[in-house]
Amino acid sequence: MNETKDCCPKFDPQPWQQVTHQWTDKLFITETIPQFLHMPLPLMYAKAVSRMWKKAQDMGIAPDIKDFLLLAYDPSPWKSELYIAVKKDAPGANAVRLSGTYVSMVFDGPYSGVPKYIKEMERYLDTMKQKSKKYYFYYTTCPKCAKKYGHNYIVALCEV
Repeated sequence: MNETKDCCPKFDPQPWQQVTHQWTDKLFITETIPQFLHMPLPLMYAKAVSRMWKKAQDMGIAPDIKDFLLLAYDPSPWKSELYIAVKKDAPGANAVRLSGTYVSMVFDGPYSGVPKYIKEMERYLDTMKQKSKKYYFYYTTCPKCAKKYGHNYIVALCEV
């Protein structure tokens, strides 16, 4: 993404708050980055996102910025998988497709609150008689834009 004054669009939490999403072959490009005890290394994270976004733009597969979706999944304390939603498949893109039922919930707070957000999400899933299979997190804005907008929205997206 660009580093201009308006780099991240203002996030609307309503379409993500306690919503069930049904995805069939939702297309993403992906990249893996190292992290330390589930904490992303800020410089590596920023470079990976910028690199992925530029690749999507250069290949003509990037969505409109208003449809930008970046998911993070941590398979271990030492690595994170990043996923950027794209419009179509392209040769040379490290693409994956996600299918299934996902429940989302929006939180407004620091990255360090993720364990608390997971517990709250688990309580919500219990009310729906659902069990979590896998968690993704959608960090809706960069730190500068979160400060500018006065909100650090994080969406927990749980495959059920």
